[in-house]
Amino acid sequence: MRNALCVGALVSLACLWGSGAMAQSGAINKAVGGYSFEDAAKEAPTTKKDGKPLTFAIITHTAGNGFFDPVYVGAQVAANAFGINLIRLGSESAVDDIPREIQILNQIVNDPTINGVIMTTPQVGAYNDIVKKLEDKGVVVATTNSFDGTLFDRSNISHTGQDASAAAIGGEAIVKCLMKNNIKSGSILFPNTVPVGNIEVNNRVTAAFQATLKALKANNMLANFKVDAGPNNIGVDVGTDITAGPIIQLIESRKDVVGLFGPNGGVTPAIGDAISQLKLNGKVCSYGFDLGPKQLEQIKSGALMGSLGQQPFLQGFYPVVQLYLQIDRNIAAANLDTRAQLVTKDNVEKVGKRFEN
Repeated sequence: MRNALCVGALVSLACLWGSGAMAQSGAINKAVGGYSFEDAAKEAPTTKKDGKPLTFAIITHTAGNGFFDPVYVGAQVAANAFGINLIRLGSESAVDDIPREIQILNQIVNDPTINGVIMTTPQVGAYNDIVKKLEDKGVVVATTNSFDGTLFDRSNISHTGQDASAAAIGGEAIVKCLMKNNIKSGSILFPNTVPVGNIEVNNRVTAAFQATLKALKANNMLANFKVDAGPNNIGVDVGTDITAGPIIQLIESRKDVVGLFGPNGGVTPAIGDAISQLKLNGKVCSYGFDLGPKQLEQIKSGALMGSLGQQPFLQGFYPVVQLYLQIDRNIAAANLDTRAQLVTKDNVEKVGKRFEN
């Protein structure tokens, strides 16, 4: 009798599973308010003006060194997903060219076909008039990568990017490298393109510098090292035309350089080139920012011990989504911190497989 009951129960269970009743247990078919989720998920009929796709423009301050390539890829992926026409623009320079970016933005302001603008804002106070003109025309704005806390209407404009404090990971990495290689003394330098005035980059230098001091002190090493981030702790000035030359001069002038940190995608590969030319691969605790093609090769060769990625794919992808949601759903601006990713020889082969870095 017991066996018969068990068989009967199993048959009933199988029937329920086959009919889908058990598989759908707990399924939510409509909202508490009575509407269907399928209808609520549809795009608003007013989102596309005259039935035409939305057009967004993304503008960066340096499209010439490869860093922003994944940003453009991420923006394109999001644009494809939402049926948005995307215009990719930026300074052609391999180093920060803020005047050129502003020139492009001033052209965009006068384009009546643009519905949304994504821009980098590396120079504090330089973009206020542009943002005001765009908003006056009903164009929604998002910022990405570099953050200007004083931007016009800042609290209503979303920002996607890495907080400069993440550079502390680079400072900590330098000290770990010194300890691992049993380096007892020397100079640790933080070269930077100081005249450019990129507040985000300057803040990275300060964060990495302070983290280096803290880590050296915590390990009773501070007295043995000379740590130099310039007179204002925003970097030792190496000019704006970034090549290996100024870095080589800096290294040779100090004679005892054991650590270097570059705060952006211009200075960092210049550090790697300088290390290679001086045949110091693997001998200097050299770290930097961004994961362009050159940095990845330099990590593999030992010219750089590591570099910090800031997940630039997200810096393109999320602003497109945010602007679309502002237009279609009237969702208020929401920020995204893309965090930091330390890439070294141990994990470099895993990076860049899907154009994400």
